[in-house]
Amino acid sequence: MKELAARLRSELENDILKYWIENTCDPKGGFLGRIDGLGNVVPGEPKGAILCARILWTFSQAYRLFGRKEYLAMAERAKREIIDRFYDPDYGGIYWSLDAEGRSLDTKKQIYAIGFGIYGLSEFARATGDGEALDYAVRLFHDIQAHSYEPEFGGYLEAFARDWSPLADMRLSEKDRNDVKTMNTHLHIIEPYTNLYRVWPDATLREAIKGLLGTFRDRILRSDGHLGLFFTNEWESTSEVYSYGHDIEASWLLWEAAEVVGCDDENWRKLCLKIADAALEGFSNGLVYEKDLTTGKVDGDRHWWVQAECVVGCINAWQLSGERYYLDTAVEAWEYISSHIIDRVKGEWYWSAHANGTPNTTDDKAGFWKCPYHNGRMCMEIIQREAICSSSQGRR
Repeated sequence: MKELAARLRSELENDILKYWIENTCDPKGGFLGRIDGLGNVVPGEPKGAILCARILWTFSQAYRLFGRKEYLAMAERAKREIIDRFYDPDYGGIYWSLDAEGRSLDTKKQIYAIGFGIYGLSEFARATGDGEALDYAVRLFHDIQAHSYEPEFGGYLEAFARDWSPLADMRLSEKDRNDVKTMNTHLHIIEPYTNLYRVWPDATLREAIKGLLGTFRDRILRSDGHLGLFFTNEWESTSEVYSYGHDIEASWLLWEAAEVVGCDDENWRKLCLKIADAALEGFSNGLVYEKDLTTGKVDGDRHWWVQAECVVGCINAWQLSGERYYLDTAVEAWEYISSHIIDRVKGEWYWSAHANGTPNTTDDKAGFWKCPYHNGRMCMEIIQREAICSSSQGRR
């Protein structure tokens, strides 16, 4: 893994982080709303909370690992944008979007986005000891618990109007179903809650994480090892689709959560390996996007984030099992990224490679959903895991 970690550090510092520092800062404050797939800035585009929060997380962790002042400057820029512009001072939570001038635009409270606010702010606090960031992260945690948690059947509701009143359209994106509970939002609640617990080991937070682990085990996980995607309030599944990227991402995020709150027993080890194995049913020269079970149709595009999560998920499965197959698959996934996903001319990663291996230059290079978080986190996860592995070997 040492060679892989070295290659990923080079990719992280010489491409991913460098690209975002040099190309995405808005002179008017915060970050540009969109850069298209050819690398052109699209003027007048709205700015998404998810983009800003993911930049905050990425550069906060990069600063924590490497201590470079330019990473801290990016993290501080993102922190101020979240607190000063996205945070709702009247009702709490964060807005979904700002206009190009930095004024509130879509003021709905999408729980997924608030979760990423917690993720970024808690990592900034972890990296710097900053009390303001921690205070706002804790505020957002209480907002989710107060407004989104659904006590009758368990789990969290998707979205609300600005004042936390019911919202008719709760979809995270236009491609999603309009259901009240989704796997994706629950995954990206347990992820920031776990990170927050590292810097704020509160008993209520710990119980919330344990409750989420139980929800995944008992409600979201299918018997075949895949995750269900969309649900009614009573947890009846409304979709028959395998999302291979979410499966492999969940396989290591759930293990991380279990470790942090002390639930990392043999049952969870087996469960996380079962999820990883289900995800890798979609691995063939990279990990395909998804499969519709009702039609049998496979979306064979290799999306940037799916490949990044595949590398981390396979390394995690290798460390849990000792099986060389997972390590080899992680290396193969990285080689696919290196050959087909990284833009060697203009920098950063393409949104995806088509099934035939050609790059997708239609979808964004940076935007509402295209952020440095999946690929940056992949690099930093492997760098940290390799360092721990080397340190353990050195003490023997």
